[in-house]
Amino acid sequence: MRPFTALVVDDEPQIRRLVRGALERLHEEGGAPGAAPPARVPPSTAASPARVVEAATGREGLDHAAAERPSLVVLDLGLPDMDGQAVCRELRTWSDAAVLVLSARHSDAEKAALLDAGADDYLTKPFSLVEFRARVRALLRRAARGAIAGDGAQGGTRLTAGALVVDFEARTVQRDGAVVHLTPIEWELLRTLAAHADRTMTHRQLFATVWPGRAYGDAQAYLRVHVAHLRRKLEPDPVRPRHLLTEPGVGYRFATLPQHDAAPSDRT
Repeated sequence: MRPFTALVVDDEPQIRRLVRGALERLHEEGGAPGAAPPARVPPSTAASPARVVEAATGREGLDHAAAERPSLVVLDLGLPDMDGQAVCRELRTWSDAAVLVLSARHSDAEKAALLDAGADDYLTKPFSLVEFRARVRALLRRAARGAIAGDGAQGGTRLTAGALVVDFEARTVQRDGAVVHLTPIEWELLRTLAAHADRTMTHRQLFATVWPGRAYGDAQAYLRVHVAHLRRKLEPDPVRPRHLLTEPGVGYRFATLPQHDAAPSDRT
């Protein structure tokens, strides 16, 4: 794992300590599902790739972000001086750091709003460290592929995810080596999701990209139909998709690592 700087913005010292510890031990676990566990390195000789900077307020976090230029920002929404969404929106005007939001707020509307504000992912408190590390690794993988914040273009013309190969330049997708024929709308939807691989895209973000200029209206119904069509063409089992995943009440996510363990209710 490459060295990276992470900024943790949370007014709770115990949360900052917890997150710092998880980030500093990120290299001690990980890898693809089913892979052999990494060799254990004694703590005294293990060199953590993470350099962690902490802030207790939104303004302090923005100041540290400007000075340190972190690759990752772990941001709490409930800050004492300003709302986390405001921090995220301001950060997004000049930084392409991956933003993972931590929040005790559970509503789908809140999650969608923070993603629309520029966050890359979110976790609701309380959260497991296993899931936290998995989300961080996914964000760092995406950054390593050279994703460009703002337009979502990948740092390459092709994306391979399991048996799928998405060629952005040729505007084609292959499954198990065979070209899959998509309609223009299906291609645009897949392209948008794949260009933001491993990141949740909200219904509003997807609708604005695939149907620009149209009233938002019943966007979820439009998307549900076309995602179902894509799953029938690209997934071995459309009822249990591995790549085109639903984030209930929020949007959809293209997973580069096949998802084998999620329940069907999480993928409809």
